[in-house]
Amino acid sequence: MKKHFTIGMAGHIDHGKTSLTKALTNVDTDRLKEEKERQISIEPGFAPLYENEEMQVSVIDVPGHERFIRQMIAGVAGIDLVVLVVAADEGVMPQTKEHLQILDFLGIKKGIVAISKIDKVEADFLALVKEEIMLELEDSIFKMAPVVMVDSLSQKGIDEVRELILSELAGLESRDTKGPFRLPIDQVFTVKGQGTVVRGTVYEGSVEEGKSLLILPHHIETKARQLQVHHKPAKQAFAGQRAALNLSSVAKEEIQRGDVLVSSEHFNVTKCLDVSLRITGDLEHMVKQRMPIKCHIGTSEVMGRIVFFDRNEISSVTGEILCQLRLEEEIVTKRGDRFILRRPSPPETIGGGWVIDPQGDKYRFGMKTIEELARKKEGKPEERIISAMVESKGLSITELMTRTSLDEAEIIQVLDQPEFVSYARDQYTTGREIESLTEGMYDRLSEYQLANPMRKGINKAEIIQGLHAVFPKALLEFVLRLGEEKGTWKRNGQFFATADFTPSVPKNWSKRVEGMLQAIKQDRLQVRYLENYLHDAGIPETIRPELTYFLVEQKLLMPLDDRFYLSADMFSEAVDNLKEHTEGSFEVSDAKAVLGLSRKYMIPFLERLDMEKVTRREGNKRIWL
Repeated sequence: MKKHFTIGMAGHIDHGKTSLTKALTNVDTDRLKEEKERQISIEPGFAPLYENEEMQVSVIDVPGHERFIRQMIAGVAGIDLVVLVVAADEGVMPQTKEHLQILDFLGIKKGIVAISKIDKVEADFLALVKEEIMLELEDSIFKMAPVVMVDSLSQKGIDEVRELILSELAGLESRDTKGPFRLPIDQVFTVKGQGTVVRGTVYEGSVEEGKSLLILPHHIETKARQLQVHHKPAKQAFAGQRAALNLSSVAKEEIQRGDVLVSSEHFNVTKCLDVSLRITGDLEHMVKQRMPIKCHIGTSEVMGRIVFFDRNEISSVTGEILCQLRLEEEIVTKRGDRFILRRPSPPETIGGGWVIDPQGDKYRFGMKTIEELARKKEGKPEERIISAMVESKGLSITELMTRTSLDEAEIIQVLDQPEFVSYARDQYTTGREIESLTEGMYDRLSEYQLANPMRKGINKAEIIQGLHAVFPKALLEFVLRLGEEKGTWKRNGQFFATADFTPSVPKNWSKRVEGMLQAIKQDRLQVRYLENYLHDAGIPETIRPELTYFLVEQKLLMPLDDRFYLSADMFSEAVDNLKEHTEGSFEVSDAKAVLGLSRKYMIPFLERLDMEKVTRREGNKRIWL
């Protein structure tokens, strides 16, 4: 499959990130009026860099000014490789260092160092400049990174940067496109005549035009009306791509940066996270128990407090700290997601880490809690597989390898345990999920029957359509078969109902319906319009069509046409009477002589005999079958 990647440009303000992006892509990513006037980047800018049959690459140019650190974090949160831009005439600056910390905490491993503005430095000094810059980067992810000298105005080194980017990306695995779709939103705007549009980097999964989606954490239902990738219309967008989605049935004011567009309700919406935290090495101010913090995760920024279980303050520490973040607003996250913590005032990056459990609980202070969090952090193979299945409901071995970082042999060994179920070729889930889905289907059938007591049951297609957004179709088919085999529910053609269900008239109308049927029976073959009987019995218009269908299905009424309905008993009696007084065939006059019906009733009656395959018409005669 084609690989999709997004790379980021990071570094100190005015070190040439936007100029380098423009030199590589021919796109000026400073599109806002204020950005043009102040000649600084305020919002992340995006541009297509490269595309062939095997790979598509986008560029994010993030702001370098310290006032726009939130926008910087939101921009780099979804990247696969970063180009650190350092100006040759200034070297490593304060924001360069802060960007380095953020990139490290976000777990970005691949990087390229682009030493920019080389024409501003004497050629003889470039080797010394490079040595000084790399010395500053000694303890960062860029220690062994390739270095390239560039000047965006003269185009020196631009081709080399492009080749290095593509070379570094060629060895990377693309993101998971098979799981549920997730796109943290970083831009919201409206387009005249189109409505609300959101942009972001697709973290995982894929999305296609017409797909039903949810905006979390607000649980707003919407649809992807149109898609764009690199400002071009697209039918589908994949993990790793920058995408714009035109959404239906939602106003711009209902969405904000930090919201997440998903295809499944089973992403965690939470305010309490168990986390593994690392503190920055040059912390200026002490971090105290329950201190206010800003948490940056995905594209969201929310206030909260940090809760320690083995200390009350930190001034300097190496290694990880197992702790908890209690946030003031709900966010969308999952195990393994990276985050950054910053002090609100005075502004400072405190540290960062990853989410151990997105649904943290309240714990006691002490080492017992730390030991429990450590066990959670390690996550036994079985626990990691169950966690992945709880989220996706059903996965193949290949998908489990991607999601759990376990090798195939470990996964197969775990899946041999009785609590795991193979429901289709190379597709597995847990027995608990099967039980949960069975209970959910049973409840769905029961609710439907309560609301529609006269129907046979719920259509199979309707069951699957209602649950397919959450559960794989093959799993739904498996559970439907399993429930039928065990007698949990029964099947009538394409309709499913609980095993003990029998269609019936609602109790509050049953006496009126009985009276109506008796009146129709008493009128024998000379019935009035069915609407007259329904009206006289006081049957509400809202249930008349369904009641009529039910009475015909239950063989209590026999329609002659769409107006006249006979009692099914009277119809059978009339057929028997006609058979008894005619031989193998008869004409209309023969039937009139036997039944004494006027043309108003006779023609519909005979046509019904043909439709029911009791007779076959040949010219003016009808042949008994």
